[in-house]
Amino acid sequence: MGSELIYRGHETQTASDSYSPKPVKPWASVTRPIHYLLREQRLLFVLVGIAIATLIFTIFPTSRPPGVPRHHLTTTIPDSITYFPIETQNKFSYPHRVGFGSANPTGKIPLGLKRKGLRIVVTGGAGFVGSHLVDRLIARGDSVIVVDNFFTGRKENVMHHFGNPNFELIRHDVVEPLLLEVDQIYHLACPASPVHYKFNPVKTIKTNVVGTLNMLGLAKRVGARFLLTSTSEVYGDPLQHPQKETYWGNVNPIGVRSCYDEGKRTAETLTMDYHRGAGVEVRIARIFNTYGPRMCIDDGRVVSNFVAQALRKEPLTVYGDGKQTRSFQYVSDLVEGLMRLMEGEHVGPFNLGNPGEFTMLELAEVVQETIDPNAKIEFRPNTEDDPHKRKPDISRAKGLLGWEPKVSLRKGLPLMVSDFRQRIFGDHKEGSNANNASS
Repeated sequence: MGSELIYRGHETQTASDSYSPKPVKPWASVTRPIHYLLREQRLLFVLVGIAIATLIFTIFPTSRPPGVPRHHLTTTIPDSITYFPIETQNKFSYPHRVGFGSANPTGKIPLGLKRKGLRIVVTGGAGFVGSHLVDRLIARGDSVIVVDNFFTGRKENVMHHFGNPNFELIRHDVVEPLLLEVDQIYHLACPASPVHYKFNPVKTIKTNVVGTLNMLGLAKRVGARFLLTSTSEVYGDPLQHPQKETYWGNVNPIGVRSCYDEGKRTAETLTMDYHRGAGVEVRIARIFNTYGPRMCIDDGRVVSNFVAQALRKEPLTVYGDGKQTRSFQYVSDLVEGLMRLMEGEHVGPFNLGNPGEFTMLELAEVVQETIDPNAKIEFRPNTEDDPHKRKPDISRAKGLLGWEPKVSLRKGLPLMVSDFRQRIFGDHKEGSNANNASS
């Protein structure tokens, strides 16, 4: 019987190789995300994130609400963003400049909350013209570094800027190299009056040549724009009248004035060679006779001589027959011309002077009218190589720079007389007067 025992489980169990999954529950695609969010407080984190995003966009709106003027959104900022047309931006900005921003093809250039001033070095900045230029640059918001060896410059001319964080003064001779980081270089360093440049003629020509080389080298290294203040003396005793920039001059290369005349002509040559050969951005100004406050007293130039002599009750010394002519521009007109030239797009050279022409006798008469009608005139032998005529043709400056002098001799001379009177008779408060005169 035992052998007949059979395990019948195999008979009752059906074998199947097919797979049957569980039936899909309805709404599974909806309930599964809900279950996921409800587990481990995930829903709480989502709600907190939405709340934070809403708060941020409420406090810092990305656009101006309709109907609300733009200035209502910037009341907490003292100065709104300034925009300049593209032609103005192209005029004042260069690829390496940090002061005016970079080009923008949209036509309007945001310059920041304020115009960011340039960093500018003015060689000879403690001198007569240089100090007035420094005043204008500081007033415009630029940072100015004055470099001067004080041969003819005076600390009194710039001491009203002491304490200004945008002003620096370096006692330095430009015949020695100088390393600075600047955007623009106004190169004015050189004695300009016959008394001073004849005092040490070798030093004068070294200042013109070596000093210009050093400043051009600096401009090349740091990518600065360079302006050379040349002189009408490059025309010598001219055979063309009035003098245009295309006139090459009539200069005595071995005369007593040649250290200055030929030095400036060589400086112009170096400037153009650096421009053509090294790609330095340069500007050249040829300055005609300039007068105004802060001129050196007794420096040998005719206006300062006449004014000082008349104030001291001395005879006005006229050299030669007094028929030689000069053109006299007030210092504020010259500074305006230099700044327009620097910021413009034209290399030059440009004549910067007043085309109003006076003989030396006519100038003496104007000084008599202004200071002392009883002042005497005394004639002396003329100096060597003294030009007979000097008058600028400024049509190029008028056309390309939009510049021409505004201050006549009879209007500007009293301002200079007031400054000289204070300095000659012991009142050293000429700073305020000079500032008013240059504005």
